[in-house]
Amino acid sequence: MKRSITLLLGLLLGIGSLSAQETELNPLDTLTSHVAGIRQELDVLKRLKLSGYVQAQFQVADSAGESSFEGGNFPSGVDKRFQIRRGRIKAQYDGVPNDKGWSTTQVVIQFDLSERGLRLMDGYIKITDPYTGWFSLTTGLQNRPFGYEVIYSSSLRESPERGRMSQLIFPNERDLGAMLTIQGPKLSNWNWLKLEAGLFNGTGAPNPNLDVTDFDKKKDFIGHITFARTNTAETFKYSGGISYYNGGYRIDTLMYAMSTDSLGVKGFRQSNAMTDIPTALVNRDFTHREYYGADLQLSLDWKAGITVLRGEYIQGDQPGLGSDTKSPNTNSPVLKPIYNRAFNGAYFYLCQGIGHTPFSAVIKYDWYDPNTDVKGDEIGKATANGLKTTNATDLRFDTWGFGAAWRMDANTRISAYFDLVKNETSKNLNLYTVDQHDNVFTLRVQTRF
Repeated sequence: MKRSITLLLGLLLGIGSLSAQETELNPLDTLTSHVAGIRQELDVLKRLKLSGYVQAQFQVADSAGESSFEGGNFPSGVDKRFQIRRGRIKAQYDGVPNDKGWSTTQVVIQFDLSERGLRLMDGYIKITDPYTGWFSLTTGLQNRPFGYEVIYSSSLRESPERGRMSQLIFPNERDLGAMLTIQGPKLSNWNWLKLEAGLFNGTGAPNPNLDVTDFDKKKDFIGHITFARTNTAETFKYSGGISYYNGGYRIDTLMYAMSTDSLGVKGFRQSNAMTDIPTALVNRDFTHREYYGADLQLSLDWKAGITVLRGEYIQGDQPGLGSDTKSPNTNSPVLKPIYNRAFNGAYFYLCQGIGHTPFSAVIKYDWYDPNTDVKGDEIGKATANGLKTTNATDLRFDTWGFGAAWRMDANTRISAYFDLVKNETSKNLNLYTVDQHDNVFTLRVQTRF
């Protein structure tokens, strides 16, 4: 009896084992498992986007070796050049949308490759609150949320480069920091309004072989509030914003500010002395860097084509060097005398599509006045009472740009653009008694992918 029961149990266990083996080896289940794995991989790939663009161009300058803001200075003896102005490749990963319809995590990394080398353009993480979708935190190397032109993509901009002012006060556009964004989700009635505020190092983004690690404890605040609206037919769009910047950087040497000598001549007077370097290293002083800006954009789609009007005005206080008003992106300025200047500048675009053809035209005007306290023949005039004399760094520049573009297909655009640069003149500056020959023509081919 016991032997019969043992045999029966053994038989049942054997059948169960065979069934399990058959289940493991069932071709249908194996196929289902493979399909599920492929779907998971495809879902990840769907949320990972790879994009970029290349801008190849030929330029002709008025003078060999001229200083230029159209892709950098021309080398000595060179007035014509080929360039890869930008070669961007960008990877963006968006996390799985939550049950409310938005992704709570986004990661972006972007590089620029050209004959000048490789550099990191973007590298940030953006997280959005999963409950309301109103609040986002972006941290890493990212665009500085100031104004319109600094943030506007180089692949979409109608002119080859940003204006002189934008390039000087926001070199390389990006910076390392953290930014809070408040904006309603896409289906919200308040999605048209956005507030951005962040703290940044203030040193900007790196160039090839240039380390822009922060060199002081000072962090720069940037605030930006914008709106974007459209009519029901979406033929008329209007948007705008106001921006504020407050920051600075450490210095260990002399600072100068504008003043007037006993004869009424304007120049730079020493505003603080740091002759005791050991003491200076303990009692760090900081420059004052403050900007105010306002921008407005209008777009009308009508019979003549799409008409775009765009403008922005910025003014503020800029600490720079005696020979340069560029915002610093290394710690070298802390060892040189700092010159504080009040500045202003603006740009205006008129872009016109030619009917609904692939052709368009643009006219742009911008100015940058690095020192609004002096003008014309006041610049470079000899000073008394120990004041430092102003120089060519304090001259205003006005630039007119004229361009045309052909959108050959959905990804490729060919454009021709001429920059007419006019500098302020002064009888006290030998090289600037007349306008310099520093105009530039650019022929560019751009393809996006």
